[in-house]
Amino acid sequence: MNRNDITEKIYETKVRKGIKWADVAKKVGQSKEWVTAACLGQMTMTPAQALVVAKIFGLTKEEAAWLQVVPYKGSLPTAVPTDPLIYRWYEIVNVYGATIKELIHEEFGDGIMSAIDFSMDIVREPDPKGDRVNVTLSGKFLPYKTY
Repeated sequence: MNRNDITEKIYETKVRKGIKWADVAKKVGQSKEWVTAACLGQMTMTPAQALVVAKIFGLTKEEAAWLQVVPYKGSLPTAVPTDPLIYRWYEIVNVYGATIKELIHEEFGDGIMSAIDFSMDIVREPDPKGDRVNVTLSGKFLPYKTY
């Protein structure tokens, strides 16, 4: 058994039972974005969070323990993503990455946007021309230090 096995079991149960990530998040007490990432193997849960998720998805005590292990993050199956939705994010970074970098450096200086001290919010925006996906990414600015 490994973390990927648990992720597959969670996802299979979600589909079979028609569970919504937002409902899981309410029970866990965290954002739907963080809880989804954790259930998909990209975040580490506390024992209390793992217990809640285990109950929802019918996980054993041993399986719940895997939810508390620090995962190997950023584990896409290929260097260039092939899933169309994920590929579009890759495309966004390829097209706008230099612009994002330039504007962040101009506003904040030499540093990075944290993916650790970070939050994300995904909201559906109704639009008569077709609904829009509104994604807000918020990361702490971390300046490079001189020494």
